[in-house]
Amino acid sequence: MDIIFIQGLKIDTVIGIYDWERKIRQNIVLDIEMSTDIRAASKTDHIDQALDYKAVSKRLIDFVQNSEYQLVETLAEKITQIVLQEFKVTWIKLILNKGEVLTGAQGAGVIIERSNG
Repeated sequence: MDIIFIQGLKIDTVIGIYDWERKIRQNIVLDIEMSTDIRAASKTDHIDQALDYKAVSKRLIDFVQNSEYQLVETLAEKITQIVLQEFKVTWIKLILNKGEVLTGAQGAGVIIERSNG
């Protein structure tokens, strides 16, 4: 299995269950691993044969910036479904970090894995 990854993708959005969170934008950070077969891309050396991580990033930035979910679980599920359905990916692992939302913690969030099939 070949893995394409995006690490530390910071996106601002409205996320949270508290009234004050609904009134501000917060940064979330995504770490994404995506399974794809890179052999065709390596033979042709052409982006059309590759999983274009820039296209994945742009799509997720647009989606997340325009979303207003309450739970990180909901946002994480929506993100994984976009990647699985719109890109040539058979498996995805997503770490969604909401940052320093807990006193004394560097981050909090969810880690999920999903696959087609």
